Amino acid sequence: MGDLFLVRHGETEWSRSGRHTGCTDVPLTEHGREEARRLVPLIRSHRIGAAFVSPSQRARETAQLIGVHDARVDPDLHEWDYGGYEGVTTPEIQRTRPGWFLFTDGVAPGPPEHPGESVEQVGERADRMLARVDAAFANTEGVVLLVAHGHFLRVLTARRLGLPPSAGALFQLATGTVCRLGTEHDRPVIAGWNIRPPAPAQSSD
Repeated sequence: MGDLFLVRHGETEWSRSGRHTGCTDVPLTEHGREEARRLVPLIRSHRIGAAFVSPSQRARETAQLIGVHDARVDPDLHEWDYGGYEGVTTPEIQRTRPGWFLFTDGVAPGPPEHPGESVEQVGERADRMLARVDAAFANTEGVVLLVAHGHFLRVLTARRLGLPPSAGALFQLATGTVCRLGTEHDRPVIAGWNIRPPAPAQSSD
């Protein structure tokens, strides 16, 4: 088992304002594009054996901007289906559900095309994705890279570490960052989290 790199897409208007963004195909902001471009040195310093990307435009554009042009689009990498909470912020939800927390309380039902997912259903997708990751490790050299979304990658991390899907709540994940899951004594570990290059120094002139 090699190193698994997780890239969360760059900022969008909805991620900046805290709106739950599952099925809505919101583009990157210019700041989000810059977040992605800044990751290029981190990605180029490793040999990419296989790469997979979510179908969402914010993830696919991030993959392009970090220099990964041959990533395989995989529908299991899409973000949590938030159902009736699509586009709604946590404070707005808590006005009617005080103390609501996604990882333990779930989402409200949505329309038939996006009915919402439980944390267990997201965990099942993560398990399928991890099976593809392990197959890629068996057939290639280098790291495997996934470009996807915050909540989904948090659940996937929990499952990689042998934890229940709801333990994804423990792993806060910022936009435009790289995380590295590796091994120690043949056991999965977090080798790096929320990694991004330092911001360029501001000129005083």
